[in-house]
Amino acid sequence: MSTSFVSPAPSTPRTPPRVLPGTRPSDAEGRGVRILIGTDTYPPDVNGAAYFTARLARGLTERGVSVHVVCPSPEGRPYVVERDGVVEHRLRSMPSLAHESVRLTVPVGTRGHLDRLLSRLRPDAVHVQNHFIVGRTLTHAARDHGVPVVATNHFMPENLFDYLHVPDTLRAHVARLAWWDLRAVLSGAEHVTTPTPAAARLLRDQGFTRTVEPVSCGIDLVRFSPFRGGAAERRRLRAGMGLPDRRTMLFVGRLDEEKRIDDLIRAAARVPDVQLALVGKGSCRRRLEELAAAEGAADRVRFLGFVSHADLPDVYRCADVFTIASIAELQSIATLEAMASGLPVVAADAMALPHLVEAGRNGYLFPPGDHEALALRVADVVADDGRRLRMGEHSRAMAARHRLEDSLERFERIYRDAARGVPAGARIPGGAAARAAGLPGA
Repeated sequence: MSTSFVSPAPSTPRTPPRVLPGTRPSDAEGRGVRILIGTDTYPPDVNGAAYFTARLARGLTERGVSVHVVCPSPEGRPYVVERDGVVEHRLRSMPSLAHESVRLTVPVGTRGHLDRLLSRLRPDAVHVQNHFIVGRTLTHAARDHGVPVVATNHFMPENLFDYLHVPDTLRAHVARLAWWDLRAVLSGAEHVTTPTPAAARLLRDQGFTRTVEPVSCGIDLVRFSPFRGGAAERRRLRAGMGLPDRRTMLFVGRLDEEKRIDDLIRAAARVPDVQLALVGKGSCRRRLEELAAAEGAADRVRFLGFVSHADLPDVYRCADVFTIASIAELQSIATLEAMASGLPVVAADAMALPHLVEAGRNGYLFPPGDHEALALRVADVVADDGRRLRMGEHSRAMAARHRLEDSLERFERIYRDAARGVPAGARIPGGAAARAAGLPGA
């Protein structure tokens, strides 16, 4: 996601309340719970896992949970800072060879740092978001300290192949190794979650035999809401974003290989009088600009670049339809935001995206890689304003199943149950779990 979560002026680090040996914080709802979140990516990184983790941390803090996050430093040096009530423990980091925007925690000394942090904080639970350097090291350290581990999987090998320049002939073998490694790390967790039922099935299909609970990333239905203004207001919003006042298909996310933005550009070139707005940064921008020119659509493919967190809702209000061609989405927060904003969705029929599309009701699915089919579906959506608005209303209703508050409540309960030693399979209440998973009828 191309949004910013970094406060311009960090506040003074706070000292966490002292917990005496042998005691646990109170079990009052929303009070006294202390969580240590471990992640290998966190804002200012721009990606779905970083975005989710930041929203989770801040949302839990607003519920009264004491939240600490341990993650790589964006500038190399280690430091501790509090932002919006969340205490960030930034670990010494180094540039990665995979991507210019990715920094890796320096492994040397990380285990000792985490041991000291666990001894000082005595968290009720640890929640790891990745299985790389921070996630795996914290998982091992937490188990040695007797702290229960909750793990959320955001990983698919396909999302790394292009960054790591894995040849096509080796990808199947590398994927098997990657899944094996993931299973080994997740086996150290007491409770494993994923954003969707499809993502949970994927883990089971890859040989993970433990209970996996779908918990939606959630969406802020107040912040992301449908456009209610008239034509003049829509023109004003579009002009503010540098967009002409015409039918607009939208994509929000990284401009990287695995997002398959080529398909969106080729589709836009085949739908007359429709422009494509691309919001985000990434390694493929120059190549995509060249493709738009080659397709004769340079004047209708608009690269808006980075858009601030505060301005993001208005981006969706400028659009008529949201389009996404990726085949490696475990949920897609951007699609949820578009739905909450009242937009129809045209999405690739792959991985978890079908979970967000009811064909003919809030949009359509298209065969992955088939830009002709994508173009036909976009043309169908924008051809009839009445049907487009009805689809948008149904998108909004579907997004309401993914309320951020339900996801936060579910995670907090998972932490409390994990701290009490309740087995994972025994701690999934039907109604609460269904609501947090965004299931129909919940």
